[in-house]
Amino acid sequence: MALRLIYDAIFFILSLLLLFPSPSVSDSATQFCSAERGPGVESCRVPSSSSSSSTRILIKGGTVVNAHHQQLADVYVEDGIIVAVQPNIKGVGDEVTVLDATGKFVMPGGIDPHTHLAMEFMGTETIDDFFSGQAAALAGGTTMHIDFVIPVNGNLVAGFESYENKSRNSCMDYGFHMAITKWDDGVSKDMEIMVKEKGINSFKFFLAYKGSLMVTDDLLLEGLKRCKSLGALAMVHAENGDAVFEGQKRMIELGITGPEGHALSRPPVLEGEATSRAIRLARFVNTPLYVVHVMSVDAMDEIAKARKAGQKVIGEPVVSGLVLDDHWLWDPDFTIASKYVMSPPIRSIGHGKALQDALSTGILQLVGTDHCTFNSTQKALGLDDFRKIPNGVNGLEERMHLIWDTMVVSGQISATDYVRITSTECAKIFNIYPRKGAILPGSDADIIILNPNSSYEISSKSHHSRSDTNVYEGRRVQGKVEVTIAGGRIVWENEELKVVPGSGKYVEMPPFSYLFDGIEKSDANYLSSSSSS
Repeated sequence: MALRLIYDAIFFILSLLLLFPSPSVSDSATQFCSAERGPGVESCRVPSSSSSSSTRILIKGGTVVNAHHQQLADVYVEDGIIVAVQPNIKGVGDEVTVLDATGKFVMPGGIDPHTHLAMEFMGTETIDDFFSGQAAALAGGTTMHIDFVIPVNGNLVAGFESYENKSRNSCMDYGFHMAITKWDDGVSKDMEIMVKEKGINSFKFFLAYKGSLMVTDDLLLEGLKRCKSLGALAMVHAENGDAVFEGQKRMIELGITGPEGHALSRPPVLEGEATSRAIRLARFVNTPLYVVHVMSVDAMDEIAKARKAGQKVIGEPVVSGLVLDDHWLWDPDFTIASKYVMSPPIRSIGHGKALQDALSTGILQLVGTDHCTFNSTQKALGLDDFRKIPNGVNGLEERMHLIWDTMVVSGQISATDYVRITSTECAKIFNIYPRKGAILPGSDADIIILNPNSSYEISSKSHHSRSDTNVYEGRRVQGKVEVTIAGGRIVWENEELKVVPGSGKYVEMPPFSYLFDGIEKSDANYLSSSSSS
């Protein structure tokens, strides 16, 4: 396996040399970015050795924000690691890149817990691969994401190897969740391999997509038990797949074939039912549960009830569900309406504000994107049948800005809360804190500088995704990430990306995060009370 990866790497380098023979680094970089990305080509280049490869960076005069505290301080970085965080750092020597952050916020880079890059789905593949998706993320202040490995014909090892290959061109750090789509002894054994040898500490179960990814309750129960024994976090896409299938048939029978049929066929009640069912099964097994892309009040209420009762349930809203509503799905222009098709659907007015309130009060814990992009040509696969529209929207580049504008500028949360829901809580849940999610001595130098007084307009003409559409088109946001530092390298500055294919690192995530604290004791108490009754 290692020898094959070496051969693949050599072949990849030789291919680049053949494709881009210019001796100029900047010229070949421009060609590379043009081939890789599409929109926004002029702002993407491979950095020369003199521009962003400095291993020593001093950020002066900013307000350093962590999830627990903020202070006026300097930040000194060396060899990709934060060395010091304190006021008026001096004596760091020459050949240091100095960044002035006066009047700005210096914060941990965002961590997106929910993405789908280079994912084969619904007869096509997401338009953003690991390079273009991560380049977009860096331009928006996200410095790590966790993608979902989809097994190959149910085989976890084959799925992992496939995603290893897909992620060769990564330009920022990333981790993996693993989906479980069938159950047998081989899958159970492979789950242990994923946890103990491959650095995966979470497994996702789809309760929707009947006939492809969906699992039944008996499989979910087996998976929950196995997750518990391995110290891995069970995750669920919570929609009742059988009822959704029935709802889709009903829409077609009524002659509703456009994008609006997508929302009508899978209403909030089906998300609430599946969320409730998954929560109760997790309580029966006594293992933590993570509900991905919480899109409705119905699902949020089930999470709130469980958490109030003391159950360890994590609720993850996604930015589209927080800031958009479903009226777009009724747009007469199919290209516009179809770009908003995702699952669970974007809901009607009222759900988004309720999710914002839940996020600000701690009922929901962190924000993802479910970045799963398809261009307008791919979306047109469902022109005559909404069931064939590839599900997914963008968000990797926009998340940090939209959450700041929606939640902080409006006064719903503080800057420290912002860091918690966009970075720190994710790092803690997936057991990589304080390496990630903090600006502390010893943490990875994944840092953003955000100017609260700057603003910009989101547009598909200037974004860095390969998609030709953007669900946040025309939205002006207050607060702008002006500098992104990933792994101690300045990768976004002055509206310019300086990204290096292959520079991203795979981050292994160990099992038994804080969510498992007390599980054994509660099991023992349950057995003790049962035997004494």
